[in-house]
Amino acid sequence: MLHFMRKHAKFFYVFFFLIIISFIGFYAGPLDKSTTIPLAEVGKERITLDDYYRTYDRARNLYRDIYKEKFDEEMEKKLKLREKVLESLIEEKVLLLAAKEIGIIIKDEELEEAITHEQAFTRNGVFDREIYLRTLELNRITPEMFENSKRQELTLAKIKKIIGESVDLTDDKIQQMSGDEKIAKALRQAVLADKRERAIKSYVDGLKKQMKIKINTELIS
Repeated sequence: MLHFMRKHAKFFYVFFFLIIISFIGFYAGPLDKSTTIPLAEVGKERITLDDYYRTYDRARNLYRDIYKEKFDEEMEKKLKLREKVLESLIEEKVLLLAAKEIGIIIKDEELEEAITHEQAFTRNGVFDREIYLRTLELNRITPEMFENSKRQELTLAKIKKIIGESVDLTDDKIQQMSGDEKIAKALRQAVLADKRERAIKSYVDGLKKQMKIKINTELIS
């Protein structure tokens, strides 16, 4: 199992970042969704072509950083990267709608703490508002836009945590199987992560069946 964990770790982290990638970092342009073409609609929420291509480009760059020259068009097709990017964006919308439905709210204090602890906005380990505003300005994003995206990121993290905490671990069996506490800890973390991911996937799949989802795949084919 440890071999399996090492072999697939890169894939896990790539798609972990895909789940939140459209809500963090800095954008290449304005995010006025009223002027962009909808690629998909999840309930009343829209996924634009800008959303898609921004996320797709970053996902592709992540894979290129991992696999270097081995990552080519053939590998991209085998990985079904385009389809997975779109799926991840749809899952984000589903989770955000679910979070709203059950009343998950990110308080202003939580948002402020998250932003002031962003390493990109600190100087000598302390939050610097001047750096914060200048960084956003250079990337053509307003504080309001960034704060909205950060609030969505935190909302996603919170609902995923709630879903993940519903997973039960068979800790005794893991300890018996390994016979070593260090190995047991690694196995425990791997099993928990896997169970949480499967629980979230199952939860999202169930919600998708109840929602009206429209996808204009011809826009990216």
